[in-house]
Amino acid sequence: MVDELYDRLKAYEGRPAAIAAEGKDPVNSPMIRHWCEAMGHPVPEDGSAPATMLQVWTMSGLAGHGAARAGAYDELLALLDEYGCASVVATDCEQEYVRVLRPGERITFDAVIESVSTRKTTALGTGYFVTTRTDIRVGGDELVGTHRFRILKYEPPERQAKAKAATKAPPGARRPRPVVNRDNAGYWQGIEEHRLLIQRCGGCGALRLPWLPGCNGCGGEEWDTVPAAGGGAVFSYVVMHHPPFPAFDPPYAVALVELAEGVRVLGNVIGVPYEKVRVGMPVALEFQRVDGEFTVPVFRAEEG
Repeated sequence: MVDELYDRLKAYEGRPAAIAAEGKDPVNSPMIRHWCEAMGHPVPEDGSAPATMLQVWTMSGLAGHGAARAGAYDELLALLDEYGCASVVATDCEQEYVRVLRPGERITFDAVIESVSTRKTTALGTGYFVTTRTDIRVGGDELVGTHRFRILKYEPPERQAKAKAATKAPPGARRPRPVVNRDNAGYWQGIEEHRLLIQRCGGCGALRLPWLPGCNGCGGEEWDTVPAAGGGAVFSYVVMHHPPFPAFDPPYAVALVELAEGVRVLGNVIGVPYEKVRVGMPVALEFQRVDGEFTVPVFRAEEG
């Protein structure tokens, strides 16, 4: 079966992974500045993009790859899934630079499935390395750089399944308790009463969450509270797989939810499988009793 699979995978070498794709945004100064700040890299004096930003301009974002991604690449990944290599990890990339990119330039790119390795056994599991090569151009034909990206599509060993089972919450495991102090006691009291209370500055009227002893806008120390209406949307989220922790059953989604009032709060997303959670998904505030002793806010999403 292994030899048969490798022969089928090799047939995809040289086939396109993306055809005549266009960068979603022109090369631009704000993105260059943000990238440089994140990387601790000085912004070039001439305003050009650092060469190592090459892949940034080809990224598709949360909306997905769209029509530019060729069917051959999806077929290759589906074939690996069919044979049990359903897990994936990016392993490395190589870049070649012809010249730097400048604000206002728009890039186009084509990608090809350059190589598929023989079956390899790694610490993660057994599978195949797939390498794609992306040629990036300006003006339709001027090559400005090449990006090779390699992933491992693998089948996890049985011990990983056992390790996952070991992370299930043991009977009687208790959740960590929230830290309650004089600055946030009113917040947690509200939660127990099934009210999510938002602080409101008595000076400038600004809303704030989490609770603070003073306004970070005007510095005022006077405040009152307003209850959250309960509606909101996922602003960002993570899916927790590790580390294992008693009383939690990974994987599960934890979101930073932007409430209708404009403030943000952390909470688990319930009501949909963790892989269905998306940025912008509408959610509704609920309250969940934990260990029969305390209450936490959670957010229910409706699939679709």
